[in-house]
Amino acid sequence: MFIPFGGSPPIRHIGFHRIQDVRNYLSSKTMHSCFYSTAYWNKPNENKMADKEWRGADLIFDLDGDHLPGITDNDFPSMIDIIQEQAWSLWNDFLEPEFGFSEEYLQVTFSGHRGFHLHYRDPSFHHLDSEARREIVSHIRGEGVDVAGGLSRFSNQESKGWTNRLKNGMSGLIDTLVAIDTNKDETKTELKRLEAGIKALHEREPIQSQRSAQSIQKLAQTINHPNKIERLKNESRFEVLGKYQELFLNLLKSDTSIVLGNAGETDEVVTIDVRRQIRWPSSLHGKSGMRVTEFQLSQLDPDNSNRFHPLDECYVFGMEKNQRVEIIKEDIHAKIGSQWIEATQGDIVETSESGATFLVLKGWGQQI
Repeated sequence: MFIPFGGSPPIRHIGFHRIQDVRNYLSSKTMHSCFYSTAYWNKPNENKMADKEWRGADLIFDLDGDHLPGITDNDFPSMIDIIQEQAWSLWNDFLEPEFGFSEEYLQVTFSGHRGFHLHYRDPSFHHLDSEARREIVSHIRGEGVDVAGGLSRFSNQESKGWTNRLKNGMSGLIDTLVAIDTNKDETKTELKRLEAGIKALHEREPIQSQRSAQSIQKLAQTINHPNKIERLKNESRFEVLGKYQELFLNLLKSDTSIVLGNAGETDEVVTIDVRRQIRWPSSLHGKSGMRVTEFQLSQLDPDNSNRFHPLDECYVFGMEKNQRVEIIKEDIHAKIGSQWIEATQGDIVETSESGATFLVLKGWGQQI
């Protein structure tokens, strides 16, 4: 599938026998974005889906930074860092250890804009229908997880899966809540993030606990006591939190979840879709001008000294500062190679061809 510039409808149902045919087609037509099918068909060139004869489909996990609770892509570098951590956690905490996925079948790509794709091509999974794929997503999202029960039963034992994830996340959540109570003015961003997370959890999995920022602040005040912290971390005695116990458990669940999808905080559409289109690696993203880039799994790890840095590696146009752009959006943060841009509406920025392309395509600036 190809999306032209100018608002023309997508061009669908085109098949190619050779990669050179694809290159020739794109050389003759300028496209906004290029996609390919992750499904396998006996007759891919047929115009009607029913006539294509579906044979199976790869598994796709799409992590998109603009769905992170409390995060905005106005601070583009921070958003990319956080979603990269989520993508690595998805593989390292779930897909490999719990589902037995093998790196042999995995393709990792930067989407060219706000996230990452984990594309899994193991033929033994091709036959899975949407409902089976939904079960995988439900596990990753932690649907039905008994937070209190799991932590209480395994508090002093070696644990795996969600229990281990919750155990590791509890200490960090407690520290965040203590910081919120201690440094109220300096932790507003963390408070907003927790509030957005608990509200997103409620949207997909109705919960009974409080959800407001004020309630989170009250919980933070309640938890900020050495004896309570000790009993929580070492004994999982959640009753010490009184009426805020359920809120704490729901915050813990939302704060340790993985963000999937393309239409909401953890929307499952991409993974369960057995006829999905995904961006073509090496093509340019029409909303950023950045290259859809494949890289090694080890480079997804944020702690790897050779980690992948999309804001250094995925710009394809000139990097010499020879362009001037007027910013038309409030408070934007960008990184174009070695250039950091912090600007607001009305500012004039001197940047490169890559920088100007990025700012204009995102709707953050206009060239002057």
